[in-house]
Amino acid sequence: MDTQQIIAIVVVAVIAIALIIAGVLADRARKKRIETAEQAREDREAAAKEAADTAIVAQQAERSGQSESEPEPPAATPEPAATSTPTPAPASSAASESAPESATSRMTRLKARLANSANPFGKALFNILAKDHLSEADWEDVEDTLLMADVGADASEQLVDELRNDARITGTHDPAQVREALRSKLLAMVGTDTDRRLNADKPEAHKPSVIIMVGVNGTGKTTTAGKLARLFVADGKSVMLGAADTFRAAAADQLETWGAKVNVPVVRSDKDGADPASVAFEASQRAKDDNADVLIIDTAGRLQNKANLMDELGKIRRVTEKNLPVDEVLLVLDATTGQNGMEQAKVFAQAIGITGVVLSKLDGSAKGGIVVSVQKELGVPVKLVGLGEGPDDLAPFNPEDFVDGILA
Repeated sequence: MDTQQIIAIVVVAVIAIALIIAGVLADRARKKRIETAEQAREDREAAAKEAADTAIVAQQAERSGQSESEPEPPAATPEPAATSTPTPAPASSAASESAPESATSRMTRLKARLANSANPFGKALFNILAKDHLSEADWEDVEDTLLMADVGADASEQLVDELRNDARITGTHDPAQVREALRSKLLAMVGTDTDRRLNADKPEAHKPSVIIMVGVNGTGKTTTAGKLARLFVADGKSVMLGAADTFRAAAADQLETWGAKVNVPVVRSDKDGADPASVAFEASQRAKDDNADVLIIDTAGRLQNKANLMDELGKIRRVTEKNLPVDEVLLVLDATTGQNGMEQAKVFAQAIGITGVVLSKLDGSAKGGIVVSVQKELGVPVKLVGLGEGPDDLAPFNPEDFVDGILA
């Protein structure tokens, strides 16, 4: 090996050693930066925690000072806790909420909410009919508006024919007369002479009066059952809830939460997937033993194309009637679903029989015409409407309030 080769080997070795040393130093520097950043983060968290603790102490001191200067109001006498079978309703801070609102107060408030919401249905009709001269195209627009509002083909054609023959529309340009003509026609179609009372409110109602809630998933059926319980409690009735929706996760828990708010017991199964009919039977027996005024049975949201599930609804009714007669079957429909909701209604009517309809989400949308079509197709009245998410946003349906609201 000559001198040049030796020198080359030494140079390579020196370079390799230098690279190794540089790598070690760089790694140490990186670790140092990480440690420094971690320490800075911990210092910031400690400072934030200290500031939060200081704020809490200050708030406590402030409240303490207020409590010394102002006497606390006397504690409200606690109401007896609701019980349920087989498990009790969970304790809830909601039990201290305000008492349920009366039906009369609800109707006034819901009418105002409907009048103040967007009403493309009523506004579109009035804007067309208030024109100086109505052409054939205008009358077609009237019919199209009614169809888009889900009034239904037959009812829309009937209403257009009646409006065209009304001298108050064809013979005058007075908006007030046009509005009154439209109002009278809509009222006639919605129906003002229909008995919309819940059967539980009628003198001949059984005690307990049994109400079965039916409807597909997503219409707000369980929520409506809870709101309906509040409405009965506001009228001074004793209520019991039956959680026969054993398929949807947490459905019974949701119903118990509603029951706890107004001290209403809930009969439920202790496991998911239990036989719904057995829960309904137990609830009816419990309501009979306790002499409750009303029993509301919540059922699973059924898909209208599942015949076996529809058969089960019939089974729930038959089993319940072994203990108590069923006075009411309420179908909960989402008012925004339009004619799809009508198909649902027909299937439920065939499966279990319907005595009334509850329209949820009736917020003055263009789909409000379903009030007309659902009654015309099923021959049963809309009895209750919901216009919001609040616990008292459910009220008896009033035709005058509804028509005045959409024409406001």
